[in-house]
Amino acid sequence: MLLGIFREPDTVATTMRALRAADFSGRDRTVLSSVPYPEGRFGEDQAPHRLYVFPFVGAACGFAVGLLLTIGTQLAYPMVTGGKPLLAIPPVLIVLFEATLLGAIVLTVAGVLFESRLPDFSGLPHDARINEGYIGVAVRSDERRAEAERVLRECGAIDVVG
Repeated sequence: MLLGIFREPDTVATTMRALRAADFSGRDRTVLSSVPYPEGRFGEDQAPHRLYVFPFVGAACGFAVGLLLTIGTQLAYPMVTGGKPLLAIPPVLIVLFEATLLGAIVLTVAGVLFESRLPDFSGLPHDARINEGYIGVAVRSDERRAEAERVLRECGAIDVVG
């Protein structure tokens, strides 16, 4: 894996176009910066997200657990008092509501961590100069390492590490 260090954002955009033209896929090239540039500023591919799925799955799981907990408990330990029905709907609705929200919230937090790729196990190289305002372009390709290094240097990389 190679890491090219750049000073100017415009050269990074040019480098990303050159890497795309050299047939490096979007998964093989990554921009690293300590400055919060807008997404897509350097021509990188839009990362798909599936965050909207997590609350729905969490709500469904919470609803199922709430249903199992309330109705299952009342059926497992029947206690008829004063001729009232065994399954009382109002208390069941309250527990179902709370369990549904709890499941949605817990899986939404887990989904945010998952979609943010935290913790980061990708093994991207890091250079201390990135924290000082420089921009890094990481290229993953062991079989085309020489070509990637050539493209990074031709586009004006201050240094190529890795």
